[in-house]
Amino acid sequence: METRKPISHVVAGLLIAGIVMVLSMATMLFTKSSGKPGSGVFNYIIIIGGLIYFINLYSKSNDYQVSFGDLFSYGFKATAVYTVLFIGFLVLFAALFPDFKANAIETARTQMEAQKGVTEDQMEKGLEVMEKYFWPIAIGGTTVMFVIIGAIGSLIGAAVAKKRPQNPFEQLPR
Repeated sequence: METRKPISHVVAGLLIAGIVMVLSMATMLFTKSSGKPGSGVFNYIIIIGGLIYFINLYSKSNDYQVSFGDLFSYGFKATAVYTVLFIGFLVLFAALFPDFKANAIETARTQMEAQKGVTEDQMEKGLEVMEKYFWPIAIGGTTVMFVIIGAIGSLIGAAVAKKRPQNPFEQLPR
């Protein structure tokens, strides 16, 4: 039986980030909206599905001799990779499309107007805060959401992957 080299968590993160970036660009291109790149249920499904797939491949390439912690660790490392890459994509996207920030603020204004019970004064204060702290909000929000989704995907992937960890007591010399 040939031994397989496991796919690195960096490669897994790169592939997931690439797919999410392409999907985000396609979504923004077809909907003509650049308000929120990276948000959306499809991106989250791709992230979770990708993590489950790569965690299963990692388990299989190690002949299933891995523990839950090993598999979760692999998935969470891949989460860190695609999160950093997507934040870089977000900054690059904003540099290429200068109206990105204005569109995001306009999208927030539209959402606030649709809510009942939000006064004009509250809306203006909220938009001022968003204008002032746009990048910390965008980067922090992306990081938090991707890490939460990545943790969920890593937990599911580690739970469903086949495992046969070795018993340390069976390895003792007799």
